[in-house]
Amino acid sequence: MITALHTLIYCDDPDATRTFFRDVLGLPSVDTGGGWLIFKTGPSELGAHPSSWEYQGTSGGTDQRFDVSFMCDDLTATMDELSAKGAEFSGPPTEEPWGVTVGVKVPGAGEITIYEPKYDPPALS
Repeated sequence: MITALHTLIYCDDPDATRTFFRDVLGLPSVDTGGGWLIFKTGPSELGAHPSSWEYQGTSGGTDQRFDVSFMCDDLTATMDELSAKGAEFSGPPTEEPWGVTVGVKVPGAGEITIYEPKYDPPALS
């Protein structure tokens, strides 16, 4: 039986990325040896999305096959807390039909979306 979801982020500077997840995001971790940290990310959910779509009058598409996002209850409060720890964002929050989003810059790994969902997340029910 499936017991959890394990996600991977490939990065150019794993030490900087791991430090960000540990010290800025405050994710608990275990060291599996040699500094390879595995982080607890809490409840998770999995969505199967089409690679092209039309939704509420907008259309789009992507060549991506996998994506990772962080969820929060209050995006403004989360941004304030992370900013105080040195996090940088790629711009202001954006209203989407499914939630309010912002990109957070992850040292050594690019950018990850943080969002406050407008739906009742199954991960939290």
